[in-house]
Amino acid sequence: MKELQTAEQFHETISGDKPVIVKFYTTWCPDCVRMDMFIDDIVREYSQYDWFQINRDNVPDIAETYQVMGIPSLLVFQNGQKIAHLHSANAKTPEEVRTFLQSIY
Repeated sequence: MKELQTAEQFHETISGDKPVIVKFYTTWCPDCVRMDMFIDDIVREYSQYDWFQINRDNVPDIAETYQVMGIPSLLVFQNGQKIAHLHSANAKTPEEVRTFLQSIY
């Protein structure tokens, strides 16, 4: 998963025609650590998407704009628009993440 460091990188990444998935996380979040234990398998399984991650603490304005209230959260963007959002409360297991991804298209 590619790391986005800045708001500029984030906006450039989400503006394309192809859907991209962005994981919002923080370094102090236990649920983020739990997701990291299984997310690599899911990234390989859903390799038709480009996957990115961004530290929510580094971009609080973006997190607020896109209603990232809990972490980790997975957001799907296309053409600069958020088209799907898996909130942290529903992102605790690989099964929940897979169900979300299957519902996108």
